[in-house]
Amino acid sequence: MSGLIPQHFIDDLITRADIVEVLGRRIPLKKAGREFKACCPFHDEKTPSFTVSPAKGFYHCFGCGAHGTALGFLMEYDHMEFVEAVESLAGMMGIEVPREDSQRPARRYDELFELMQKVEQHYQQELRKHQPAADYLRARGIDGATAKRFGIGYAPSGWSHLLDKFGTSTEASDRLLAVGLIIRKDNGKHYDRFRGRIMFPIRDSRGRCIGFGGRVMGQEEPKYLNSPETVLFHKGRELYGLYEARQAIRNIERLVVVEGYMDVIGLARHGIDFAAATLGTATTDEHLNRLFRLSDEVHFCFDGDRAGRAAAWRALETALPQIREGRQVRFVFLPEGQDPDSYVQNDGADGFEKALDQSLALSDYLVEELASQVDMKSLDGRARLAELARPLVNRIPPGVYKALLIERLAESVGLAAPKLEAILAENPSKPTLGAGRGGLGGLRQKSKPSAGKPSIVRRAISLLLNNPDAAGKLDIEQLAGVSKPGTELLRDLIETVQSEPNMTTARLLERWRTHEEGRHLGKLAAVELPVSEDFDAAAELEQCIAQLKLAGKRERVDFLIEKERLRVLSDAERNELRELGQGSATGG
Repeated sequence: MSGLIPQHFIDDLITRADIVEVLGRRIPLKKAGREFKACCPFHDEKTPSFTVSPAKGFYHCFGCGAHGTALGFLMEYDHMEFVEAVESLAGMMGIEVPREDSQRPARRYDELFELMQKVEQHYQQELRKHQPAADYLRARGIDGATAKRFGIGYAPSGWSHLLDKFGTSTEASDRLLAVGLIIRKDNGKHYDRFRGRIMFPIRDSRGRCIGFGGRVMGQEEPKYLNSPETVLFHKGRELYGLYEARQAIRNIERLVVVEGYMDVIGLARHGIDFAAATLGTATTDEHLNRLFRLSDEVHFCFDGDRAGRAAAWRALETALPQIREGRQVRFVFLPEGQDPDSYVQNDGADGFEKALDQSLALSDYLVEELASQVDMKSLDGRARLAELARPLVNRIPPGVYKALLIERLAESVGLAAPKLEAILAENPSKPTLGAGRGGLGGLRQKSKPSAGKPSIVRRAISLLLNNPDAAGKLDIEQLAGVSKPGTELLRDLIETVQSEPNMTTARLLERWRTHEEGRHLGKLAAVELPVSEDFDAAAELEQCIAQLKLAGKRERVDFLIEKERLRVLSDAERNELRELGQGSATGG
């Protein structure tokens, strides 16, 4: 049976499924307080460490780390494909899966691609009608030819503009929901996802529109809004502007990865046609696979601020397993306060090309970044450098590149390369988290948790997973500028919960099942939080966000103080430091 299964049906199925009944048909479960236990079916064990939580709707093995929902269990235990597992679970519950041959209409991919094309054209027509939007683009240096090349449009204000035009029947609104263009409310009604925004269509490798990015023209928040994950669009796989780059250049010698839509378009406006942007997420393995299929030389060029440097470090960590002979990964760090768009506006294409030519090789960036965190003049500092480098070096495939990097490290540490290589290959007596400048460093601990309190980010994510409704009124803009490990994931989780108020623990974990972070989330969701009688999850979560905001402010103050010490502080930064200092003094 062909046709797509609606996401809302899958969500409802996971929410309604009795996970104890589903698993109990396949393995013997024994009641243990509010939960059920069993010997794990996925690894050999004599003492039960496999726990099933009916309240949260998921299972977790504290022995091997296996976890998931009823749907995930069917896929792992019965070796089912995703669609087969959905149909099996629905069959147990006596529910008919809404597919092509059922009473609900077919949702073939070609129908959804056709809808996205119509919506893209509609947004482009609206741009021509809305003079303020056209003026905004013109002020940003985007001419008509560039706007046409990238298919830029405009989504008018109003809660049902798109819905009134393309969602006039139940079938039509279901299609809009399937591609993430509208949002379902608690009462079953819908409203437009994108309102009053400049619209950037996101294309797949064949040039088909699979999603959108929307940017406000004023100071509203969030500044950028992307399509959610849908059957057409997976942000961990797609790169904005990659299709346009391939259309412009037959043989791409090098590719530049930037952060935003405007960076790609601004560079293209100046003849830099080989840029692509990640879509509101960290660089993934799939991103790199796509990039390296087109070019052996990839440059990462992120904004010249703390968040940009954190993104660069996460990109380095992701790139390490992909490094081999013939491939080059380099990093461009722009001046503080600049992004690729503003830089090319000020310095032109030649200036940007020069910055690329002067970029740091991955090996140099790795060594210099780690060396900046230790005292290289002391024996202890150089030993610490080797320990920080160990987990990173061990992620690189064996070969010439790895050998050369070890030689580079050996020179910095003051050891013979063979000796350092032997040391790095040993299992460390104390597991390390590496540089920890981004990504999920705080969530990837392999050592046993300490007796003290978990990090604020871990605590916040644990609270959210165990109490999704507690995130409903959080102001996630308080996390802007916070670079602590795991903060980006926390933002994604909060945004998901806020866009879908009926979200549950099981549904959240299912959304992240195929993501690298999914296994870390399973561990956090499985741990029962110690709570008091007057426990208020929403208040606790809000307090965590406030603490992270304060931590971000402190990081910024420390950064500015260091620049002041080096006498490289600008007037604007001096005023900012003065304001931050006053805010800290008054507890603001």
